[in-house]
Amino acid sequence: MTPSPRFFLAAAVLCFACVNPRASSRAQEDPTDTRSRSGSRSLDHSSSELRGLVERYVEDKGNVDRFYNVPMSDTDRSRKAAFFKHWQQRLQDLDFDNLGQDGRIDYLLLRSELKYRLGKLDQEAEQDSQVADLLPFAATIVEVDEARRLLKPLDARAVAGRLNALAGQVDKTYEDVKKTAADSSPGKMSWSRTAAQHAAGRVRALQHTLRRWYSFYSGYDPLFTWWLKRPYEDLNAGLGRYESFLSNQLAGKQNDRDKIVGAPIGREALLADLAHEMIPYTPEELVAIAEREFAWCDREMAKAAKELGFGDDWRKAQEHVKSLHVDPGEQPKLIAELATEAVDFLEARRLVTIPELCKETWRMRMMSAARQRVNPYFTGGEVISVSYPTAEMSHEDKLMSMRGNNIHFSRATVHHELIPGHHLQGFMTSRYRRHRSLFRTPFWTEGWALYWEMLLWDLDFPRSAEDRVGMLFWRKHRCARIIFSLGFHLGTMTPQEATDFLVRRVGHERRNATAEVRRSVQGGYSPLYQSAYMLGGLQIRSLHRTLVGSGTMTDVAFHDAVLRQNAIPIEMIRAHLTKQELTRDFESSWRFADR
Repeated sequence: MTPSPRFFLAAAVLCFACVNPRASSRAQEDPTDTRSRSGSRSLDHSSSELRGLVERYVEDKGNVDRFYNVPMSDTDRSRKAAFFKHWQQRLQDLDFDNLGQDGRIDYLLLRSELKYRLGKLDQEAEQDSQVADLLPFAATIVEVDEARRLLKPLDARAVAGRLNALAGQVDKTYEDVKKTAADSSPGKMSWSRTAAQHAAGRVRALQHTLRRWYSFYSGYDPLFTWWLKRPYEDLNAGLGRYESFLSNQLAGKQNDRDKIVGAPIGREALLADLAHEMIPYTPEELVAIAEREFAWCDREMAKAAKELGFGDDWRKAQEHVKSLHVDPGEQPKLIAELATEAVDFLEARRLVTIPELCKETWRMRMMSAARQRVNPYFTGGEVISVSYPTAEMSHEDKLMSMRGNNIHFSRATVHHELIPGHHLQGFMTSRYRRHRSLFRTPFWTEGWALYWEMLLWDLDFPRSAEDRVGMLFWRKHRCARIIFSLGFHLGTMTPQEATDFLVRRVGHERRNATAEVRRSVQGGYSPLYQSAYMLGGLQIRSLHRTLVGSGTMTDVAFHDAVLRQNAIPIEMIRAHLTKQELTRDFESSWRFADR
């Protein structure tokens, strides 16, 4: 008798469960079901009256950003400022006192977002004004693209004349600036490296704008192409030469791919970013907190070194641990084993709800050699990207990659990247209070993952002194990130000094330390991102001690609740969990790290 189609479907499900060790044993489980083991369905029950308003703001802002996207345009900057002020008034008109707690939290988060965006516009305008004399040709490029956006008629012959003259202006600016730089004595340059780097970035943006403008007409309007092809090519080439000079000479890269050049934002900008993240500390206070945590790590590292037979010489202990790595090709197997171990540990202690689909569907890929120049260690989420030597690396780089991603360092980070860290976070934030993705902060994203490193230490997750060395390496690294990243933006530490600091105080391989600093100062991260790991972890740990330590909440209830508030500033999660009375004029005041 021929089996029915239903038979083949059931057989396929059974076979998948057999070959996939992470597949649920419940073959009939709904793949979208995120219910806990207790059977209660975990749906997004946000009661915020402002959810729709936040979603509308996101969509409106998207329209404004996509239309008003010409760099250095006063028109665009004014329109965006008017947009944010309009939304400030919409918030002000709401009856705050009649909002529920979720609504009040969303109100305060949106208020902070609007204030921050307006401040960023002012900061951008100030940065542009400081390099205006380096970019005297910008206004013409802005003007022609604004005309295209408004679909104004174009006189190809007249515009060709303007672009031809503009190409000459770019070349003259290049020669004038080069001469000024050559005539300036060391330390007497008219423009700082930071200004030169900002100017180079603006030239690249203007090139992109010009390319977009040209491609709109070229080929569609034969008269345009006949008149503009050569003037455009000359202008584009001139902008390319000038950008290269600004980047490599004035900004200091000098065509050295290993040189690290970033743009410090200064103390006032750091304070504005801290206020936006609801961190009521000065940069100097945060550095002091990091140094205090560093001292704890040093004491624990000395204990582990002694247990391993190296006296109090933590460097020798760390060198021993670095030598304990798997052979090339074996790293994926190790990562899979460590991921399973972490999940088993969490579930055995009923620490957090882990949906079956979350456990089943994470993926792995191997990181390229080029990417490892910026990320020498794992990155994670639904996909864990694994750093380990590739064939094209130099012999020295291969050895450093193996040592830096040894068994015990890896054991301390796999759970950070997967479960209970970034993969579990991403799984939950895509299902709970999704409108709050607008307010995403690294103090929650990285803080949560770092918090688990702290909690697992307290719960005796490390099985040996080697494991403790591995966990302490990363904990020291999080302290160092606060110190060197804030030091860089305050102007008290150069990238080279930061690299040396990581080698000397944390024990990084120099290649990996260089990549970490490069990632921090020129990898597209926000200025506070590297500080957010340890500081966010301390925030969640403080809240855990208050609520779980007092018996008010269980571990699993606390951790599930934090995840379901989405990736917002942790002080707002605290307000929700403690039922804090919130007012319209609320200002951050939680001194979470004071002792």
